Amino acid sequence: MSSTLTRPAPPGAARESVAPRRRTRLLALPEARWAAAALVLFLIALPLYLAGAPAWTWGTLFAAVYATGGWEPGRAGLRALREKTLDVDLLMVVAALGAAAIGQVLDGALLIVIFATSGALEAIATARTADSVRGLLDLAPATATRVADDGTEETVPGERLAVGEIILVRPGERIGADGRVLDGAGEVDQATITGEPLPVAKAAGDEVFAGTLNGTGALRVKVERDPSDSVIARIVAMVEEASGTKAPTQLFIEKVEQRYSLGMVAATVALFVLPLFVGADLRSTLLRAMTFMIVASPCAVVLATMPPLLSAIANAGRHGVLVKSAVVMERLGQVDAVALDKTGTLTEGTPRVTDVRPLPGPGLPEDEVLRLAAAAEHPSEHPLARAIVDAARDRGLDIPLVRDFGSAPGTGVSATVEGRSVAVGSPARLPDGRTGGPAGEEVAAPEMTGALDVAAALEEEGRTAVLVTVDGRPAGVLGIADRLRDEAAATVAALGELAGTTPVLVTGDNPRAAARLAGEVGIDDVRAGLLPQDKVTAVREWERAGHKVLVVGDGVNDAPALAAAHTGIAMGRAGSDLALETADAVVVRDELATVPAVVRLSRRARRLVVQNLVVAAVFITGLVIWDLAGTLPLPLGVAGHEGSTVIVGLNGLRLLADGAWRRAHAGTDR
Repeated sequence: MSSTLTRPAPPGAARESVAPRRRTRLLALPEARWAAAALVLFLIALPLYLAGAPAWTWGTLFAAVYATGGWEPGRAGLRALREKTLDVDLLMVVAALGAAAIGQVLDGALLIVIFATSGALEAIATARTADSVRGLLDLAPATATRVADDGTEETVPGERLAVGEIILVRPGERIGADGRVLDGAGEVDQATITGEPLPVAKAAGDEVFAGTLNGTGALRVKVERDPSDSVIARIVAMVEEASGTKAPTQLFIEKVEQRYSLGMVAATVALFVLPLFVGADLRSTLLRAMTFMIVASPCAVVLATMPPLLSAIANAGRHGVLVKSAVVMERLGQVDAVALDKTGTLTEGTPRVTDVRPLPGPGLPEDEVLRLAAAAEHPSEHPLARAIVDAARDRGLDIPLVRDFGSAPGTGVSATVEGRSVAVGSPARLPDGRTGGPAGEEVAAPEMTGALDVAAALEEEGRTAVLVTVDGRPAGVLGIADRLRDEAAATVAALGELAGTTPVLVTGDNPRAAARLAGEVGIDDVRAGLLPQDKVTAVREWERAGHKVLVVGDGVNDAPALAAAHTGIAMGRAGSDLALETADAVVVRDELATVPAVVRLSRRARRLVVQNLVVAAVFITGLVIWDLAGTLPLPLGVAGHEGSTVIVGLNGLRLLADGAWRRAHAGTDR
């Protein structure tokens, strides 16, 4: 075990290693500007209207709302009309104008604001995903140090590297290309690619990936892939492809949008034109047609759909789950298969000491082994070192100062602690003769054999084994593992019940660690050692089998699967920017138990949508029959139409109550 960050990089280098954020500003999007203008104007006009101010004051403002908020959806609707399709955007603008024509100015303006805001949110989500995909390219360094045949070094742009060339990767630098180590030793943080929680020791013959971070120890790497074909570049391509080819999603009511819209428009025209041919009065005919258009308009139907979904979104947001759109909230309730990442999702993503196993040689107790190991590791910034130091502090142990600290890349650290020589490192890096300790001390072969047996037993259980020697003799073995979230097992069981099948574990971590964790949480199907493209392949296999897959993850390596899945949820606290922007929903507080809760809430919202559609259909059908078979007074038609809107709206708002979330979290979506 070496200290990946034993010598902190200079501030400039640290800044260069972090991918800069290139986020589209909200007001740079025309949809956002028009929607914001419409909302501000509406909020100014509303109190004037309710206070009974002169009509010219609020009327002018509402007219501006119609113009600013209706511009984008109206243009989209006209564009669709030119392509011989009639979509809900144009229909909503027409319905809003129709409401204004009969004096329902407030209702029409509210409808315009809702549609403009919805369009703006969709544009923002699309832009942010594109920003994150572009930002991912910055993970690969802009330059690399190329080594010529005569040994001279040259700094060149990363995209100019060719297969077969040699690059030098110094401590603290990101690797410039996919390749294989020729010589040198170190530990590489490749969590962006595989999701592994700990740096991976690299030596001659090991594969490395562009964009991963080298720790202490210089590496000479032979380039094996063109930069345009690196794993990072392929992740970008997969996210873009998945986002572009993912089938366009629609709310339930939009699936019948074309037929309903065309039928309503045709019926309105027929009600106006046909009576005129048989000598009907123009005014009464126009009034009947206008009444029909109002009572048959989809306002109530749209509001039957949106309030339950928006209320569920708001309720989930209050409890730490950001659902990005009404479409996502609807889709969450459809999932029937679940794929879970391991590190950072089922686990906390932080290594912790799980075992302290003293060895019989020096006869030191547990706390003394841990105290000496923590002292030796204290100067190091390696993740395993932090875990050992934290474990000692949790036990209230004092950590003495050390002298003669040293680290060997890929092997371990050594120091003098209270006059004793202490070394901490990986048993796997011992020489074949098993006579050398982590820092090169001579160790008796029988004692080392016993230490290796203990280490092997810990590794069989999925832990990382760390050997501690004192004055050249094995004193103990520490077991270190990523800590399982407290709610992981309950969440897996709940998701299995909701989906009808046990979730699958998909991880880039090693098979032993994955199998151990899967056994603890009750998962039988484990897919370990997966690269990002392997996760996408697995998701697409399940979807080809007819499943609607929910993927839960947190890292860059999860982003392609999050984009390809029916629905993707990212863990927010430590999630990568790309995963957060690509996912359809984000668990902001990293509370894993909220995932099944939001699925239950979605299913409750879908049931309320169906209830509301039935109510709206009953009102619309009754009013339309009245208008066609008799004479429906326009004020009564408006009252019936608005009454149905109020009923379905209030029914949908039931999901705003905290009780709805408590029931969903407790395991019932009824």
